[in-house]
Amino acid sequence: MFGLIGHSTSFEDAKKKASLLGFDHIADGDLDVWCMAPPQLVENVVVKSAVGITIEGSYIDSCFVPEMLSRFKTARRKVLNAMELAQKKGINITALGGFTSIIFENFNLLQHKQIRNTSLDWERFTTGNTHTAWVICRQLELNAPKVGIDIKSATVAVVGATGDIGSAVCRWLTNKSGIRELIMVARQQEPLLALQQELGGGSIKTLDNALPHADIIVWVASMPKTMEINVHNIKTPCLMIDGGYPKNLDEKFQGNDIHILKGGIVKFFKDIGWNMMELAEMDNPQREMFACFAEAMILEFENCHTNFSWGRNNITLEKMEFIGAASEKHGFSTIGIDKQKKPLAV
Repeated sequence: MFGLIGHSTSFEDAKKKASLLGFDHIADGDLDVWCMAPPQLVENVVVKSAVGITIEGSYIDSCFVPEMLSRFKTARRKVLNAMELAQKKGINITALGGFTSIIFENFNLLQHKQIRNTSLDWERFTTGNTHTAWVICRQLELNAPKVGIDIKSATVAVVGATGDIGSAVCRWLTNKSGIRELIMVARQQEPLLALQQELGGGSIKTLDNALPHADIIVWVASMPKTMEINVHNIKTPCLMIDGGYPKNLDEKFQGNDIHILKGGIVKFFKDIGWNMMELAEMDNPQREMFACFAEAMILEFENCHTNFSWGRNNITLEKMEFIGAASEKHGFSTIGIDKQKKPLAV
């Protein structure tokens, strides 16, 4: 059995969804009430893969909302309580989606294995980052030619290069994609130098210096709402893959020949019959989902119950190849630029 742990995109959206689901006891509460609300198992589902394997799964809403990010203890408790519920329900492999995986890593929740009378079994959980990294790379390879960019002569900038997903993307691009040049952008210099040494190449630039040179920009680090960038400094045509969370590049970049693709999202080959992805505001919620969620489903299809994606900078090319092949085998495909909005004139 697989599990998915997620959350709503905002407090207001969470209250609306809670009311629709019949959780009136928290739907009408203020943020303090929601901070105390326990996780809820809101849906069970049966899924059949393209090769005929049938699995069962559950969606658990952590009752976390982004407005709680500044409340360290609350955010930590929300994620750990949701993990405890998944384990108590006997779920074999559960993916941490949205901010839950970010909270787990950034707040170092590995130090909090004991939750009341439950000792969390880390083998039951995955961040889903390996599949997310593979999906972003495949989206780059498949969609760059659609907007007139030749992969073999392309310069690719990875913003957030030293994170778990970003470093995996850099490894794949360097060894598998055949790009001309890799530019790595991140806040801290020391990890960038270590990654450059590991890869045996790639240049390190600031964001302002990287953007004018890049044919393709992979944004793994989310862009702050207050950040302003002059679109006239961006090379065209340009493919931007929004691999961060929340996905907000389309609010920042609207220019002629600037093509923005929502990164890290996959589409199942048929309708699943669930409601859970409506919480994530997918364009086609019956088929589309975050790649991190799909990783739990793929691992269950493969009967591979292990923390496949765990910790930082542990994603190998071999793991990416395995999860990518299994993804396609069971009926998942990456969403493409053909279903995105057309670029707007400056």
